[in-house]
Amino acid sequence: MQADDLCLGESSQIVAGVDEVGRGPLAGDVVAAAVILSDPAPAGITDSKALTAQRRGCLADVIRNESVSWALGRASVAEIDELNILEASLLAMQRAVEGLSVTPTLVLVDGNRLPRWSFESRAIVKGDLSEPTIGAASILAKVQRDAEMQALHDQYPEYGFNQHKGYPTKAHLAVLERLGVTPIHRRSFAPVKRLLAHPEVG
Repeated sequence: MQADDLCLGESSQIVAGVDEVGRGPLAGDVVAAAVILSDPAPAGITDSKALTAQRRGCLADVIRNESVSWALGRASVAEIDELNILEASLLAMQRAVEGLSVTPTLVLVDGNRLPRWSFESRAIVKGDLSEPTIGAASILAKVQRDAEMQALHDQYPEYGFNQHKGYPTKAHLAVLERLGVTPIHRRSFAPVKRLLAHPEVG
């Protein structure tokens, strides 16, 4: 859909929301999504973490089908280790917004930091709770990343990625010490770095 098709008044803005999922895990990419919602926005959108997996999946289908535009972006494990997780998260969000088929006139970013870009934008702490566009982005990003972690579970079934999604749970830390670091683990994160430096600990 093109901007001319949006039937917006001259004073209206094309607002995109962007959010990322996966800052805290020890493994896997950080995934971001950007969304320009239709008007009215689909009902029930909120912070993805406040929704059940089934509800997130249903809402993700609605958002993808009914939004003016949506796109995903990511930063790889290698980029996370090279840049640090904050910069990698901002890069993933930048890639998501740049992937939209409609150029936004305002971008609402979840959190307190903005990517380095030319878009007019505003950072909103807990924006996924207050701004439907950011909530929609959080839903798409989490559904995408969860699916990727399920695929990684199929590749590394002993690690339980389908359960903890790469986050540093007791179970994840225990299996890391028992079986070691995989290629999808973030080597710059302290528990992984420690195991690589002292493999005999495991």
